[in-house]
Amino acid sequence: MREPNAKLNAMTDTALRILLIEDHLPLRRALADLFHARGFDTDFAADGRAGLKLALADPPDVVVLDVGLPGMDGLKLCQRLRAESDRHVPVLMLTARDTLEDKLNGFAVGADDYLVKPFANDELVARCVALSQRHRVGTTHELCVGPLRIDRRTASVYREGQPLSLQGMPYRILLSLVEAWPRVVTRSALIRELWPDETPPSDPLRSHLYLLRLVMDKPFETPLLKTVHGVGFKLNV
Repeated sequence: MREPNAKLNAMTDTALRILLIEDHLPLRRALADLFHARGFDTDFAADGRAGLKLALADPPDVVVLDVGLPGMDGLKLCQRLRAESDRHVPVLMLTARDTLEDKLNGFAVGADDYLVKPFANDELVARCVALSQRHRVGTTHELCVGPLRIDRRTASVYREGQPLSLQGMPYRILLSLVEAWPRVVTRSALIRELWPDETPPSDPLRSHLYLLRLVMDKPFETPLLKTVHGVGFKLNV
């Protein structure tokens, strides 16, 4: 039985931001421990209204959503998220309702996946990882944010049409910021993404951020890399 776990570990070598909306405290704690063990950043809400507010204010990579919630049930929450969000946020419905009609109702309001309680922890994690990657279906290899253009096939970076010599960690930091834009990438999430196995001592980001600024910002009039103090980093585009 070791092979499935090995495959799952290979899938989960990058950090995800999970929003868990679940009112049952023991289950919420158990899932918090599960996601923490996988290196995921996790926010929590115990009722539908608070969950919707969090999902709209700072869209996560995946929402894990209970259906039976106080304040606003999961079906209504998902429907409003689809109507009010400016992007597609993957939603995994987690519920004890297991009839075909229940599942069809979930998909009808915009759920991307549906997992019935009780469930295997590894399956939940694998589904979250798969959902987080679906947004890339049909996207091009080229990313454009403001004056920046990145070709992921060749790892080429351009600002205002001028090539930038970025490699290694500075390139990976920029790629993470571009893919997350306009969201802030937290310092802890960035460190876990760059060093998933073992975090280097001292401040592992300092020198790489300096090199990124040196190449991307110093030759130009307006800096793009912004430090959000106490939180992380973002592109100021």
